[in-house]
Amino acid sequence: MTTASSTWTGLAAGLAVEELETELLLEALFQRFGHEFRGYDRAYLRRRLADAMRAHGAATLSGLQEKVLHHPAAASALLRTLAPQPVDLFENTGHTQRLRTVLAPALRAWPVPRVWLAECAGVGEAWGLAIVLAEEGVLGKLDIHATLANEELVADMQDAWLPVAELDAAQTRYAASGGHAALSTYFEVRDGQARLQPQLRRRITWSQYSLVTDASFNEFQAILCCGALSDFGPVLRQRVLRLFHDSLARFGVLCLDRPLAVSDAYAGTYQAIEGDRPWYKRVG
Repeated sequence: MTTASSTWTGLAAGLAVEELETELLLEALFQRFGHEFRGYDRAYLRRRLADAMRAHGAATLSGLQEKVLHHPAAASALLRTLAPQPVDLFENTGHTQRLRTVLAPALRAWPVPRVWLAECAGVGEAWGLAIVLAEEGVLGKLDIHATLANEELVADMQDAWLPVAELDAAQTRYAASGGHAALSTYFEVRDGQARLQPQLRRRITWSQYSLVTDASFNEFQAILCCGALSDFGPVLRQRVLRLFHDSLARFGVLCLDRPLAVSDAYAGTYQAIEGDRPWYKRVG
């Protein structure tokens, strides 16, 4: 056997072992903790698992699995690594502008509109939405449902505070997106920490919900999934798109993190809305 052939054979064997270790780890996360990642995109998982291995000093995925199964803190940390990463308040000014010009006008037509933030990217996403809709005169009759598969993260979000310095940093982004107030007016401040005012927080319901395994739980006038869909493999992606279709009212608004393909589930029932992110109106 030539040197090149030996190198290729060794590389293929190494990749096969890594793939096996990945499958065993994902199965362990499901069987032990009930978190389902087996349908996720493998490139996404490789990146996140590599981060976790470095953080825990594990040389192999099998070593990481051993730590996760026997040390609760390691399991919690890995599940947080695999969850959607939080965004800062008004991190994407173009998206925030579309909340004002697309989402808010669409919601005004409904008597009691409901918005679903699926796999919500933390309080930065949820609180920013509440502030924008309050300024656009929609919040008073609105329910925002922010869901995450990770129960620990849900508990964190329900009692979250941000450093006041983050409000100062967000002020410029907020102004660039069309905001005209001082952000601090929307927050209560205590010991250098800030939390959204109670009258705004009450409009947000945080709950545990898995896009992978759970069924439709309500009808919504808008669904926003701005970070998670690209992490899913092709089969899971179609499952989630069918779920969104079952959960979205006709003429409701859908915002995704990647455009719909012609072959995607129910793609023909949506009409594209121009913008910086893929926005759609359900018309069928």
